[in-house]
Amino acid sequence: MVLKTRIPAPRRGVARAALALLLAASTAPALAARLPAREITAPQAYEPADSLEGNFLAAYIAGASRDTAAAATYYREAVKGDPRNAELLERSFVALLADGSLPEAFRAAERLTARDGANGLAQLALGVQKIKAKQFAAARQNLQRGGKGAAADLTSTLLTAWSYAGAGEGKKALETINKLKGERYYNVFRDYHAGLIAALVGDKVEAERRLKSAYDSDRNTLRIVDAYGRFEAESGRPDLAVAAYQEFDNVLPRHPIVRDALDKLKAGKPLTPLIGSAQEGAAEVLYGLGSAGTSQGDELPAVVYLRLALYLAPEHSLALLTLADTLERMKAPDRANEVFARMPATSPLKLNADIQIGLNLEQMGKGEEAIAHLDQVAKTYPNDIDVISALGNVQRSRKKYAESAQTYTKAIDLIGDQPARNYWTLYYFRGTSYERAKEWPKAEADLKKALELVPATQPNGRAQVLNYLAYSWVDQNQNIDEAFRMLKQAVDLQPRDGMIIDSLGWAYYRLGRWDDAVRELEKAIELKPGDPTINDHLGDAYWRSGRRLEGKFQWQHAKDLNPEPEDLVKIEAKLKDGLPELEKPAATADSQPAPQPEMPKGAPAPTEPPAMGTETKSGG
Repeated sequence: MVLKTRIPAPRRGVARAALALLLAASTAPALAARLPAREITAPQAYEPADSLEGNFLAAYIAGASRDTAAAATYYREAVKGDPRNAELLERSFVALLADGSLPEAFRAAERLTARDGANGLAQLALGVQKIKAKQFAAARQNLQRGGKGAAADLTSTLLTAWSYAGAGEGKKALETINKLKGERYYNVFRDYHAGLIAALVGDKVEAERRLKSAYDSDRNTLRIVDAYGRFEAESGRPDLAVAAYQEFDNVLPRHPIVRDALDKLKAGKPLTPLIGSAQEGAAEVLYGLGSAGTSQGDELPAVVYLRLALYLAPEHSLALLTLADTLERMKAPDRANEVFARMPATSPLKLNADIQIGLNLEQMGKGEEAIAHLDQVAKTYPNDIDVISALGNVQRSRKKYAESAQTYTKAIDLIGDQPARNYWTLYYFRGTSYERAKEWPKAEADLKKALELVPATQPNGRAQVLNYLAYSWVDQNQNIDEAFRMLKQAVDLQPRDGMIIDSLGWAYYRLGRWDDAVRELEKAIELKPGDPTINDHLGDAYWRSGRRLEGKFQWQHAKDLNPEPEDLVKIEAKLKDGLPELEKPAATADSQPAPQPEMPKGAPAPTEPPAMGTETKSGG
């Protein structure tokens, strides 16, 4: 059987992203970092199959499901059943790398390169192993034997340069990195690493020149700003460092790393260099590849590069954060929490990691444990807005609307003289909580405030606020003309958002414009065919427009899609008796809508992630 599954060096597009998005860090809100690491229960062990075929099939399915732990377990067992199968060994090697079982992966790499010296990923892994062991000359031999191509040459050249730096050969290191030529993005990437290498080997003049060049070319990439700021601070020019961090903060406010650096500078405290060893420099290269891979949607290669980066620099905060985020996208929140728990206590991202542990617990169906965890964190940091708002998000997700509104109020009270626009989501989420708690006047005031504050640079957020407020008005037969204008704005901002289009369709329905309602709701169904609320709405619109057989079909489909319990009762009643006859003609476009049967409110299901800025109001 054919088992070819080599992970190549990053494609050209990934390499370009590595340059353009060089080590782009989390855009999480400002968070301090003091909490001790939380213990996370390890996933349950997987039971190997009784045969080679069974283990291979289980491994194949696990790999397709992106379950790295299961894939590693079953491929490990499969190799035991057929140790001479080179392609099976290669699959096992990749799975072990992705799972973080590095010692086993290195042993597999040695066996692979003994059979196929051109296996680029295996040679890369062995080169990384030797860099870790400070066997720099041997590492270069592995790197030179790896794959060919622009992306492979980029990786090999950068790691080779760092291996020379580790051996104290700064001149050769810089000569090597200067060989990088090609796309214009290479200049920033080359200058960034050349500056870090020069700083490590003590060439302050060259470090200043190269880091300043990288910074002048790209002032919106966190790692470049952080490296430049730290170098200037260490060189006795803290004013330049403060200016660089402040400029970044103006573009992306409240990033934890930037706020931590600014706080230390203003307190007269020193900043340590970004890179303190060749191993950390090589980890920086691998982190850049992994970070770029996640932005391209290449999760498995990204995980491999990030695992190798963390092998070299176990406390690389951004590599930990990026790996955990990637595992979340791979629908492995338990594994993500294991990585979050490894965040160093001294990292500015530590509190961010602890918050995400709580949110992941909610995603795993452990809502009460999530609330207890975040409540403990909030008690430890009673003045941290982000911790408190995260607790409110979980409470809201658990339908504890009155409690979540109170929690958001605590967060809003802490804003003080900080720019309120940075916290528009707090007003939005508190408004949705008030609406669910049937306190509409308070909800309306908060939603209007959120609409006033949400920046034009966040069109998705603006669309969500417009949608929620406008639908609420339509549902209550208030401000109909303005609500329609707002819903159309929301659709213009997010024309592929099925929930927003559903709201527009439902607004037409409430006005008695059945054909318009059907048109919009059919669009919404195309975008979100599995949503029970939209299917229910389309059934209502079909029924009113005289297409009763189709209406019942949609209601039945909505019922099969596991709607909320209160919605299920109403759907079953409609399946039995249909909709009641209207007592008077339906409204025209310019008149008030005819009285309609009471419909339940719609909103994101409580199983959706309580992430900032993603809640969508939809007709109910």
